[in-house]
Amino acid sequence: MLILTRKIGQSLIIGDDIEIKILSIDSENISIGITAPKNLSIVRKELLEVRDENKKAININKVTLRQIENFIKKD
Repeated sequence: MLILTRKIGQSLIIGDDIEIKILSIDSENISIGITAPKNLSIVRKELLEVRDENKKAININKVTLRQIENFIKKD
């Protein structure tokens, strides 16, 4: 992991076309601005984690439903 120190108004450049700029800092939050091509998806990590958990829950429910279905068919 690369660790950098930036001040308000300073930027980082990733590749040729992604800029991350520090907009503001308060006691607990940092606001950043991201300039990137529109075809590049930018998502907060916690949203991806929620999506992945939801996908796992759906798969568990499918397995449980199959088990219930098989149990009912046995009777």
